[in-house]
Amino acid sequence: MNDQAASLREKIVTKNNKLHFKKYRTLAIISGKGGVGKSNFSLNFSLSLQKAGFSVLLIDFDIGMANIDVLMGKSSFGSIIDLLNNGKSLRDVIQKGPEGLSYIPGGSGLAEIFKMDKETVQHLLKELQNEAIHYDYLLFDMGAGMTEENLKLLLAMDEIVVVTTCEPTSITDAYAALKIITISNNEIPLSIVVNKVFERKLADKTFYRIQSVSRKFLQKEIGFFGSVPDDRYVTKSVMEQTPFLLAYPKCNASKAITNIATSFAHEGRITSKTDTPMISKLFHLFFER
Repeated sequence: MNDQAASLREKIVTKNNKLHFKKYRTLAIISGKGGVGKSNFSLNFSLSLQKAGFSVLLIDFDIGMANIDVLMGKSSFGSIIDLLNNGKSLRDVIQKGPEGLSYIPGGSGLAEIFKMDKETVQHLLKELQNEAIHYDYLLFDMGAGMTEENLKLLLAMDEIVVVTTCEPTSITDAYAALKIITISNNEIPLSIVVNKVFERKLADKTFYRIQSVSRKFLQKEIGFFGSVPDDRYVTKSVMEQTPFLLAYPKCNASKAITNIATSFAHEGRITSKTDTPMISKLFHLFFER
């Protein structure tokens, strides 16, 4: 490892120990396939936490399909790509959404982030280090499917949630994603969200199906993060480019999201066994393997 990389790691460790910074929690939201409502879940779940009084930074990392800003009806003036290519700081590209939610749009060319040189990676990690301590939660809306590139980021998370529906193809793809992550690191807590559910018993059946297969073939316990019912107001809110949690707070989907967020924030969910901050994990994944 070069001297510059070693210096950055030392600064990260020193800052973490010296300042006793607020312990932020990182969560990646992924799906095995597209069309399951992952980004809509990510946005409304983030807003529910924000409304409950927690500070949240939502990062759109959905390569090729970044659309968090579109779901809010926002016109973005910056993205992660501007941070990398135009010399901006992370604070320059953090934008404000409804309820004061902080978010970073994905932008086009996001795939290039995984082809960065060491100097650029170090700049990105330093920026993340400086901003992360100001939040309770960092939520990453990841792309559908699994790639070798985004796996690095996933392995640095405290917890990963996989969004699926009750459809057989969605279940199969969700399990495939769980398998890849588990083979890479069996310690990261994994949970399932069953979305677009017509009946609660179907959500339970879907979860138990994934759970039983994971236990048998992966020797991995999968958590049940929650389920969200199929709701016409969700579709309506997408057309209106307004989060359904805000536009239709009394609809069934909004109630479900609120319950999930409450459970996540207050009921002591299982998190990663390590106290190592995400930034330090990313540093290790990029430079020490």
